[in-house]
Amino acid sequence: MAEDPVSNVFAALADPTRRAILARLAAGDATVNELAAPFPVSLQAISKHLNVLERAGLIVRTREAQWRRCRLDPAPLRSVAEWIDQYRRHWDERYDVLDDYLRELKEKPQ
Repeated sequence: MAEDPVSNVFAALADPTRRAILARLAAGDATVNELAAPFPVSLQAISKHLNVLERAGLIVRTREAQWRRCRLDPAPLRSVAEWIDQYRRHWDERYDVLDDYLRELKEKPQ
């Protein structure tokens, strides 16, 4: 995995299974078996996905007796949203320039 936290989060989010796991955890905590149930892959494969999510700081795993529960930790998503927001502002400014240009064209007598 990459060294910086934002890269780790993007790497974790690059896989659709991991995004689906995060979506499930957004609804509430779940055990590994509960998280694995909807996917046609082994528990080992789900554990590998959970390891990636845990290294990125997106989930926290706890142990209760023989059960390992997972909980979503959305804090790392905030730094990713801030990074993306820089580009949203850039495109908003570009659209404003385009709006101004189109308005000028519309107002020009032909």
